[in-house]
Amino acid sequence: MKIEAEDLKIDGVRHGFFTRNGGVSQGIYASLNIGLGSDDARDLVMENRQRVATDMGVDVNLLMSPYQVHSPDVITLSSPWQDGADRKADALVTDTPGLAIGVSTADCGPVLFADPKAKVVGAAHSGWKGAITGVLENTVKAMEGLGAKSDNIVAVLGPTISQKAYEVGPEFQKRFAEQDKANEIYFLPSEKPGHFMFNLPGFITNRLEELGLAQVADLAVCTYADEERYFSYRRTTHRQEPDYGRQISAIVID
Repeated sequence: MKIEAEDLKIDGVRHGFFTRNGGVSQGIYASLNIGLGSDDARDLVMENRQRVATDMGVDVNLLMSPYQVHSPDVITLSSPWQDGADRKADALVTDTPGLAIGVSTADCGPVLFADPKAKVVGAAHSGWKGAITGVLENTVKAMEGLGAKSDNIVAVLGPTISQKAYEVGPEFQKRFAEQDKANEIYFLPSEKPGHFMFNLPGFITNRLEELGLAQVADLAVCTYADEERYFSYRRTTHRQEPDYGRQISAIVID
């Protein structure tokens, strides 16, 4: 149902990079689809979220995830969502015990953060757009706003699409090169003329390492290649399927 990172097996912190297995959804959503934005039956999605919450040891009403928009934006939470609250963001941070925060993905990079000394945690959804515009840096800043220190923070990248499965066009590569010529190292020529294979995990982990964190790790699991355990937006697109499920990665302080 989930995998855990050795670097995040910390006293007082629980986490999980959940797979697509262990839920009740059917068909293309089988089985632990937690995507409220998918066209899956809502009651099944809610049951799946209940199972995640139970596994995390919290009430389902204490499992928080944002309305993700591929932004650099972070929300600091001290309690469950209030009615009418703006949930649009791509990362959450908290220092509230028992409040589980998580992000959903289906190829983009889920990054879980923890400062065990300050007892502050974070969860970021880092696709290419969020990564290049600062969602990772902003998550660390938000954690520091709660008393965390960058050199005490552990960050782990969970299941993400790998370079060998991520072909992009010339305009995509150009955007990265124009931001910083050094970004060209994340691209290799593909078999298709003028196209490239993009190393999203490498881009994410290198940006994290530049922040001077205590530890940066990558589970090195490809969502596209591992169909048995993970949903993949790109795999769904290649198959021309009508929709796709999402898996969740979550973290909580005891």
